[in-house]
Amino acid sequence: MTAKKVSKEIIEKAEKWLTDRYDEETRAAVRNMIDNDPDELIESFYKDLEFGTGGLRGVMGAGTNRMNRYTVGMATQGLANYIKKVYPEEKELRVAISYDCRINSEYFARVTADVFSANGFRVFLFDELRPTPELSFAVRYLKCHTGVMITASHNPKEYNGYKAYWNDGAQMIPPHDKNVIAEVSKIRIEEVKFEGNPKNIRMIGSEVDEAYLAEVEKISVSPGSVRQQSSLKIVYTPLHGAGVRLVPEILTRMGFENIFKVYKQDEVNGNFPTVVSPNPEEPAAMEMAIQKGMKIDADLVMATDPDGDRVGVATKGLNDRCTLLNGNQTASLIFYYLLNMWQKKGKLAGNEYIVKTVVTSEIINDMAAHYKVKCYDVLTGFKWIADVIRKNEGKKTFIAGGEESYGYMIGDFVRDKDAVSSCAIIAELTAWAANNDKTLFDLLVDIYLQFGFYKERLVSVVKKGKAGAEDINKMMENFRSNPPKTINRSKVVKIKDYLTGKELNVKTGKTKNINLPKSNVLQFFTGDGTKVSMRPSGTEPKIKFYFSVKDKLKSKEDFDAVNEKLEKKIDAVIKSLGI
Repeated sequence: MTAKKVSKEIIEKAEKWLTDRYDEETRAAVRNMIDNDPDELIESFYKDLEFGTGGLRGVMGAGTNRMNRYTVGMATQGLANYIKKVYPEEKELRVAISYDCRINSEYFARVTADVFSANGFRVFLFDELRPTPELSFAVRYLKCHTGVMITASHNPKEYNGYKAYWNDGAQMIPPHDKNVIAEVSKIRIEEVKFEGNPKNIRMIGSEVDEAYLAEVEKISVSPGSVRQQSSLKIVYTPLHGAGVRLVPEILTRMGFENIFKVYKQDEVNGNFPTVVSPNPEEPAAMEMAIQKGMKIDADLVMATDPDGDRVGVATKGLNDRCTLLNGNQTASLIFYYLLNMWQKKGKLAGNEYIVKTVVTSEIINDMAAHYKVKCYDVLTGFKWIADVIRKNEGKKTFIAGGEESYGYMIGDFVRDKDAVSSCAIIAELTAWAANNDKTLFDLLVDIYLQFGFYKERLVSVVKKGKAGAEDINKMMENFRSNPPKTINRSKVVKIKDYLTGKELNVKTGKTKNINLPKSNVLQFFTGDGTKVSMRPSGTEPKIKFYFSVKDKLKSKEDFDAVNEKLEKKIDAVIKSLGI
């Protein structure tokens, strides 16, 4: 290794990990990096893990930029210190902790429990893996001041993470997230209280399960449809993760009798042996479930990610061929079903609302306008959906929230995306459609006939490491300083820059404020209804480009032709932007 390759600052940071404050295995790993692997040394120490859109998340290993006992311990100590500052008079501070199937998840959960318990907190630790939404529910149910979920969601197997929750069961937003980061940055390793107090730790499980599932059952708006279509064939896979027990359980409780499992993927395993990536957004992750669905002629196929907060869906399409739905399509079906049924039941009194993220399909805004229900647009991340609920608590009625990345939330008993309740409502709306001699796909076509055919596509450009982060910043800077005048020959008429908080009318040159927190997101809108959004991911080393186009659909028979036309249009949009 040469001194030129690794900065003095990084070497000094790494050498601090060679003291006896760190275990022998960690010291050996750091020494090996210093002696033999400068690239890994840089990646492991060039920065500290920070709370982003999804909390603390990173590759497991030794170093300040890695998930390990010490970064988890320091994050927990900082979080504990902050909670103590916020609640100085509280006699008993409470925290709920859960974890998913990932390698080291249970271990990191126990490290977290030990540090909290050593700091005098009453700790509620789940006795085995549970989905993220149940952790969110548990924070509220057990009246906790904070909560922690150990998960890296759908990231590759080498990742793990740490989601911090506030007392309402939502992930942290400013000022709390920044304040926790500030507290963590002050922590020296010798200040972390790793030696737990077992007397302060209570194991939890079935009682919280029952309370949570009881709330999920309440979201049903058409139980009669389930009774009439109880024999629907449903294939479900947890992709080796935390949905393995509760999703089949809630489907059974609702009355569905034919739930087929993908048994190889029922194995809880952080190596995810049957998939390259445990992400239901990727078609390959659902391949085994779809194959089973085709074999048994299933009406519905669903897959949840490792921590059980996202769900992928497949259904019978044209000519009964198996068709994957994207996140916008599933969101459209959920919102349409709930708004339709709430209207039919006379539950729309004028103060109801839904919430979606700014990169999610505009068709949902059209639906909300049709049903005269307020639709809030928020930044990416369910913490912002939860923030709207928090601000409207006791004033307005929340129906549902959703985002294009396969996350949905029905009702407000959980304040994060919830694949358990989503699977329940998707199965029920499939039954409702069947009662009307339709498949989910038929219902989606009906939506397009009524509101227009919206077609979306996500393109992610992966840029790993320090150099990648710099490349992503340059890409955003270029689009910001040199915005396109046209996109695919259609004039750009509006630009939204969430970093400056300004919306520009290109024709008039006038701007108005965007009343959302500042965020590194850009959006371009054209005269023909095309919408292009771009943002660096808050949880992964990538920049995401979201493309949305639309056209009229006059008949079901025209679906394939219009779909192909819109696919080609997105191709042309991407090409025109040089992506």
